[in-house]
Amino acid sequence: MLSCDAFYPAAPAEDALLDGPIPGLTREQTQIFLRGDTGFNDLVFTSQTGLGPTFVANSCGSCHAGDGKGHPFTTLVRFGQRDASGNSFLDQGGPQLQNRAIPGYSPESIPAGAPSARFTPPANTGLGYFDFIPDESILANADPTDTNGDGISGVPNWVVLPGYTRPRTGTVYNGIKVVGRYGKKASTYDLLQQTVNAFNQDIGITSEFAPVDVYSGVVIGPEVSTQTINDIVFYLHTLKAPIQRTPTDATVKKGAEVFATIGCNGCHLPTMKTGPAPISSLSNMEFHPYSDLLLHDMGSGLDDGYTEGSATSAEWRTPPLWGLGLSSNSQGGSYFLMHDGRARSIDEAIRLHSGEAQRSASLYIALSIADTQAIIKFLESL
Repeated sequence: MLSCDAFYPAAPAEDALLDGPIPGLTREQTQIFLRGDTGFNDLVFTSQTGLGPTFVANSCGSCHAGDGKGHPFTTLVRFGQRDASGNSFLDQGGPQLQNRAIPGYSPESIPAGAPSARFTPPANTGLGYFDFIPDESILANADPTDTNGDGISGVPNWVVLPGYTRPRTGTVYNGIKVVGRYGKKASTYDLLQQTVNAFNQDIGITSEFAPVDVYSGVVIGPEVSTQTINDIVFYLHTLKAPIQRTPTDATVKKGAEVFATIGCNGCHLPTMKTGPAPISSLSNMEFHPYSDLLLHDMGSGLDDGYTEGSATSAEWRTPPLWGLGLSSNSQGGSYFLMHDGRARSIDEAIRLHSGEAQRSASLYIALSIADTQAIIKFLESL
């Protein structure tokens, strides 16, 4: 006699999934989370509902399956800025290449002479914690002149605050600019800006916050409601942080020790803490992203000649490592790592580190096979 398990397999363990809400939401907050989940994953735009005419994707979820990383088929192309002076190709479609089009229209191409870079969509989980880290905490880890002599000189990306965003309490200003914390170059201030930009530049959808149609350059009526935008922002705020698997495994613990010994945690900080937040479950919470959210010069091998904000073209924001071991679940069963997916394994990604990370990469390469395997197993557990 067949057991029920043959027809109803056990649900995946919570630590095997990236989606799901943070603990402690109220009933009302859970309803907003569910609306945001629907807007993010189930709202698919067509030409009748505002898609395009040129676009990258027709929904949020198509680039972030299961709230995980994207893969080569969903990789974005951004172009037009080569230094901190700004993007000189905004009148030619920059900064986002819309590489698809509805019938009757042609996809965009990169203008002659424009620098460009490919960006693999990141995982979405745990992002709300980043929104509420005090600016002072991020800036405390910056060391522009490498005063401690460790070879690491992380800096913030100073970006212009969008007019529709309300500055968070404790925002630090550099003239009129503020600390960016999202995106490959940390060029986005908060999750509202990230969401608005994604609708406008990725899907070609206007909103109250970004009413200019990316194809025509004309101000038109909102094609997505403000409530939907706000619901999705709340959803992104309240997606749970990835849960480490097998943290007590002896090899995993050894890998964490070696990771620290060779200096990887100089940029990939294990622990950060939020300040006060309007969502109590995110307020004054310690969490473990393995990132400092700062820019670091990663060397000429990762210099695409394109940048955003005040970053140089060789500078990249330290990507959070939490959830790394689950990345292949949304990437077709394989890894596509680094900013453009060029690394096909964790080992290859580490070996591509240069610039400020050259010392740690060299120490990694010199490790014994056992220690190398321990670090990989540790990273796969995150």
